[in-house]
Amino acid sequence: LMCRGLVSSASRPREDSWLKSLFVRKVDPRKDAHSNLLAKRETSSLYKLQIHNVKPECLDAYNKLCQEVLPKIHEEKHYPCALVGTWNTWYGEQDQAVHLWRYEGGYPALNEVMSKLRQNKEFTEFRKERGNMLLSRKNQLLLEFSFWNEPVPREGPNIYELRSYQLRPGTMIEWGNYWARAIRFRQDGNEAVGGFFSQIGQLYMVHHLWAYKDLQSREDIRNAAWHKPGWDELVYYTVPLIQEMESRIMIPLKISPLQ
Repeated sequence: LMCRGLVSSASRPREDSWLKSLFVRKVDPRKDAHSNLLAKRETSSLYKLQIHNVKPECLDAYNKLCQEVLPKIHEEKHYPCALVGTWNTWYGEQDQAVHLWRYEGGYPALNEVMSKLRQNKEFTEFRKERGNMLLSRKNQLLLEFSFWNEPVPREGPNIYELRSYQLRPGTMIEWGNYWARAIRFRQDGNEAVGGFFSQIGQLYMVHHLWAYKDLQSREDIRNAAWHKPGWDELVYYTVPLIQEMESRIMIPLKISPLQ
């Protein structure tokens, strides 16, 4: 499946221009890793997505604890990481917290932060107290797509939508080829925040993060895309690549750089 998906991507002439625009060298996608083909080359940032399902009776206490501790990690200059955003899921799974971190410098930065946090007594106590509040938790390590915006702090109020796609194995290159063109249809209202794909954790996962003023604005913006020539075609070709998809509407915590 993987070979078939990669070969089909390379064989489409109209997609060659996108690949050539991304890379100085000519790349054969059958002989290179997805991360090398799709990720930003000018940066080496690694992202961690954390999803915590909290005991319903503990959500307020969980949020208060995170708002006390997470900014200290974000602001500590000796930690090469930054809190991109932190939210509670509003529509989707209830009593859920979502955190997105950036590690400047890739895996070495991640290792450095984890090593330093293990020596941080406050963080150790935080993890212990937090653990008593959780039903389950999972994380993924992500890279950002080269054709998406860099997620940067923004003023609110906004709601955020995290759309997560489980792709068929072998179709990540095709997804990138189509969305490199599709993203231009969704940038008029500055709603595109960031696009990522998994490296560790659940694989062949794609996450698109969007910001809207409210649910009605979301509806209006999404409907407007269908009136733009070419959007319907790109949706038609990307839908068969998806095995499962999920949408979360999220509200940022007051400490989130994405408001």
